[in-house]
Amino acid sequence: MMSDMVSISPSEVSTAKIHRYLLGAIGPRPIAFASTLDSDGRPNLSPFSFFNVFSANPPILIFSPSRRVRDNTTKHTLENVLETKEVVINIVNYDIVQQMSLSSTEYTKGENEFIKSGLTMLDAEEVKPFRVAESPVQFECKVTKVEALGNEGGAGNLIFSEVVKIHLHKSILDENGNINQHKIDQVARMGGNWYSRANMGMFEVPKPITTLGIGVDNIPEEIRRSTVLTGNNLGMLGNIEKLPLRKEIDAFLVSDKISRNATKEELHKKAQHYLNKNDILSAWKVLLAN
Repeated sequence: MMSDMVSISPSEVSTAKIHRYLLGAIGPRPIAFASTLDSDGRPNLSPFSFFNVFSANPPILIFSPSRRVRDNTTKHTLENVLETKEVVINIVNYDIVQQMSLSSTEYTKGENEFIKSGLTMLDAEEVKPFRVAESPVQFECKVTKVEALGNEGGAGNLIFSEVVKIHLHKSILDENGNINQHKIDQVARMGGNWYSRANMGMFEVPKPITTLGIGVDNIPEEIRRSTVLTGNNLGMLGNIEKLPLRKEIDAFLVSDKISRNATKEELHKKAQHYLNKNDILSAWKVLLAN
């Protein structure tokens, strides 16, 4: 009888393929949104889904920045942790998932992903790295150990992070001061472009473009301060390499029958409609109509 299983020996396939199988099978995975500083005091912010809690006494969280499969280089977060031995691990909820994704863009060392993603730096109390003000729970941590699991591309580096202070938004707490699992609205990572939203199921967030997105900081202030567009909307808008040309905008306005006399609110709602369909380019064309 022919087997219904496909069996694979890790040594016989590429690291990239093993990586895809692991991430596709093991999930949903919680996300450590890690804030660090380099030795010159420059902030860095990056998400990692190789993450969990492993002890309550002492309170220990472990996350693992892997060596890049494509070229065996290390990530800025790992380099910073080895230099400073401190990290703030921020929990990701649905409201910041697009900005979190944008922050994973591989900007050059020293570029501040808080600014690029439009998230707010909040001073910590026991460590030097900043907290993400929009995160529902923030763990200030001292790094007690970093354990390398290998020297080749794809090898993880376990960062043992002892929690020294916890910050919780009051809005996620119930009447007894416990975390309400509906209100915290966590998201978790799955394979490919897929995420899971607690109690709501799966949704897709296209990976940041391989070239550098302009970032939220380069979105015109009038759009950044929109009363219609959300932080997630801004995170999506920041993940574009360059803005559309005037002739592209004009042609689009004609084809989509958008009035040049539309109000700012009308244009922002129309743009949001396109963003809800993951059509970032069309959203930008609407926003730049006037």
